Amino acid sequence: MTSLALSGRVAVVTGVSRRRGIGFAVARRLAAMGAELYITHWVPHDEAQPWGADDIDLVRQQLSAAPRIVDRSVDFADPAAPHQVIDEAVAEFGHVDILVANHARSGGDGSLFEVDAAMLDGHWAVDARSVLLLTQAFARQYRPDRGAVTDRGRVIWMTSGQHLGPMRTEVAYASAKSVLAGMTATIAAELIERGIVLNTVNPGPVDTGYLSADTADRDLSVLEEVSAAFPRGRVGQPEDAARLISWLISDDGHWVVGQVISSEGGFRRFG
Repeated sequence: MTSLALSGRVAVVTGVSRRRGIGFAVARRLAAMGAELYITHWVPHDEAQPWGADDIDLVRQQLSAAPRIVDRSVDFADPAAPHQVIDEAVAEFGHVDILVANHARSGGDGSLFEVDAAMLDGHWAVDARSVLLLTQAFARQYRPDRGAVTDRGRVIWMTSGQHLGPMRTEVAYASAKSVLAGMTATIAAELIERGIVLNTVNPGPVDTGYLSADTADRDLSVLEEVSAAFPRGRVGQPEDAARLISWLISDDGHWVVGQVISSEGGFRRFG
């Protein structure tokens, strides 16, 4: 998108640590739309995953279309981190208009018979608690009277389709993400009175590296099996999710409120 529809607005986008990730794709589209960016990343998490970490300098460089960009390393397992992020973003830019809570914890999970309290608490802290606290901090600083349009505040949460079918061996992750899907209508009802529109996006299976054939030790048959579940014969790409999210953030999306939107390209679930 080349239109500067978000010129003058500031977006906080979390989980922007890898150029193959959804967070990066979202940040790139918002930058092209004229938004200033405050992005967060947590490289230690990526380093522990099969797909590995990315070069943060290159991530930042490839977002140079943004009028201004600030990036910070943030561990959202820290209960103080959400408010610190918003406070610092406001200190840097004066205000924040958009929050895209894209970060998540991967790994350290299991089936019902494998999870323990540490697994559940770890995913809850990052995947649900931090998102709620980020949203709280964002809403407290938001001032809708800066322009003629008073409903330009935007919050996007991310969920994972756990309400549409089973996610075997991911009980901790899926249960934490269920909190966001389940609370979308409630929080949206509170925020709309402040001029803030909240929606939650389920992007379906998206290849952010974990499905790619070139990932270390990845069985090509897994990629083929997942791809076959899509009518178009390919898995989702980060840009697929970014297109929807950028539209919801734009003024054109202001009449969509409190929805959990599944954008999965017709993905077929088989139990």
